[in-house]
Amino acid sequence: MEPIETAHRLQAALPQLTTFLTVARHKSFSGAARELHISTSAVSQSVRQLEELLQVTLLRRTTRAVAPTEAGMRLIERATSPIRLALEALMSANDKPGEVAGRLKVCLPEAALPFVVEPVVPVFRERFPRVLLEVMVENAFVDFVSAGYDAAFGLSEVIARDMVRVRLTDPFKFVVVGSPGYFAKRGKPRKPEDLLEHECINFRWPEAHSLYAWELERGRRKWRVPVRGGIITNSAPFCLAMAERGMGLVYGGELGMRDRIEDGRLVVVLDDYAPIEPGIFLYHPSREQQSEALRHFVTVAKEVLRHPSKK
Repeated sequence: MEPIETAHRLQAALPQLTTFLTVARHKSFSGAARELHISTSAVSQSVRQLEELLQVTLLRRTTRAVAPTEAGMRLIERATSPIRLALEALMSANDKPGEVAGRLKVCLPEAALPFVVEPVVPVFRERFPRVLLEVMVENAFVDFVSAGYDAAFGLSEVIARDMVRVRLTDPFKFVVVGSPGYFAKRGKPRKPEDLLEHECINFRWPEAHSLYAWELERGRRKWRVPVRGGIITNSAPFCLAMAERGMGLVYGGELGMRDRIEDGRLVVVLDDYAPIEPGIFLYHPSREQQSEALRHFVTVAKEVLRHPSKK
């Protein structure tokens, strides 16, 4: 087949590509059908046509799940951002000069909502009212590109090396805290091993089989303490609420509990053993794939959170 003919055939397959990306994002043919307002059989046929054109299997289909093959993952990684940019260009075709429109989808852990995104969103929406902003809470580690996200917020340890990262906060400690009432009854731990004798509120990451071990350090020595207690949750705000009521000790980033510490509702212990986290970062794929809406969101976030430096 001639290159020009091949290019024309592939260009004609863009609707099928969009359908495939939607199926991959939902991990479901029926979910994609609901979003696209077409039948499930039409979705399945569209994906099958794309696979026949490319002569490769893109999705593994079972009675319970749909997952991309290795070839499917490569296509998702390469096509998601360009398709999104093309859709954004179509949405903004009738914009006035200098006006920004489009769609921006970001994800972050629940604990980062109050002090990272909540201050930024009102300012961004006031300046760019024609951008549809979708903020999704994801406590589990996700492949946010294949999930359709433009950017994500997180700690440096979860960010892939090939991502562009923008620092949004100063470094902060991960600390152990409890209420004054709890310490009046149980006393304070003096060393990491003492935590094993205390009531601790455990955190479980989604899809994790084991509980989160509390990480402490001093000098070159590090501890991972398998704390135990009568409460297990996957909600950081609930952890803090229970700690404030004297139900046990909690471990987490001081950034999210600073107000409670400053007004005395929670008290820090084992501060000499608290590890330092480099900060919270916004991260996204290469600058070439960065939409105009995302560029403006990054600018507003850095301005509002008063941290202009990049890593």
